[in-house]
Amino acid sequence: MAHNEVLLLKPVDGLGAEGDQVKVRAGYARNFLLPQKYAVALTQANRKRVDALKKRRTERESSELAGAQALAGKISKVALAFAVKTGEGGKMFGAITSADIHQKLVEAGIEIDKKKIHLHTPVKTLGKHEVKIKLHADVSVDVSFDVVSENPIVEAAAAEAPKSKEEYPEHAALEKQAARRAEKAKRSDRKK
Repeated sequence: MAHNEVLLLKPVDGLGAEGDQVKVRAGYARNFLLPQKYAVALTQANRKRVDALKKRRTERESSELAGAQALAGKISKVALAFAVKTGEGGKMFGAITSADIHQKLVEAGIEIDKKKIHLHTPVKTLGKHEVKIKLHADVSVDVSFDVVSENPIVEAAAAEAPKSKEEYPEHAALEKQAARRAEKAKRSDRKK
């Protein structure tokens, strides 16, 4: 397989940042990197551009780091709470996902990429929980949030004492019907 050496002009995920000299497949360079202006062919003239590209890279990385640190300070001051519907015993209907957390952050005026929210499994219990938000390779923030019930929690009916027949009149009526049917069946057996 043919390979080409190229000089990256812009950062490419999984490949490198500007100023990096990388070896890639010829088709990838010819069909994607070169036409999209992500890279140029590595020649003697282009090697001189490396210093300028590396300077631009350090400036970009330092500005991204400063922006991530400022955003981390903003996020750490935000208090998140979710009101969810619950059933018997406080069991939640549904779950809190990273999309829900992203929605709450947007409502609080914080714009971040949803992919930066690292919630391993959806939250399915009431109480206090934490989620990690990775803003930069060197900056991450742990955000705590509360999940509360929007309706009063009703304990399971099994814990209650059994109720008498007077409290359930429909049961008494059904028992009377069953007794009448049994009496009718006995009469019909006698006639035979």
